[in-house]
Amino acid sequence: MKLRLPTLDDLPGLLALNNAHAVELAPETDESFGELVSVAWRVRAVDEAAGMCIAFDQDTDRDSENLNWFRARYERFAYVDRIVVDPKSRGLGLARRFYEDVIEAARAEGHTLLCAEVNLDPPNPASDAFHAAMGFEAVGQAKLGTRDKSVRYFTLRM
Repeated sequence: MKLRLPTLDDLPGLLALNNAHAVELAPETDESFGELVSVAWRVRAVDEAAGMCIAFDQDTDRDSENLNWFRARYERFAYVDRIVVDPKSRGLGLARRFYEDVIEAARAEGHTLLCAEVNLDPPNPASDAFHAAMGFEAVGQAKLGTRDKSVRYFTLRM
């Protein structure tokens, strides 16, 4: 499966994929998801809404607790807001390919730090293991005020 910029026709399927994983991510509406995609620094998808990646950098015009946490601590970075892969497409290496794509784009723009967060509550052990295998280091945690959720923050020096 080839990573590509999503089209307008992809958005309903990607929104459905996002909302099917709202516990791990956050639920979105047509409007909020369209805004998320439109302001993102990098967005990639694969055919048939099998997976997507949405990433920001420090200059993204978005007010987000997680993004703001990184802004308060780092001057320049790329931040993976969400990667989600449909269960039918798991095990194909898509999450790793999404991260590799973000890393390549970030390096091309002079970024040396990649940031991400993983749920502590509710827990996401598969994502914890994936980020550890990629070489991410835990750098903090927070209870999110807008949702009943806590997260652990990670960085990867590139």
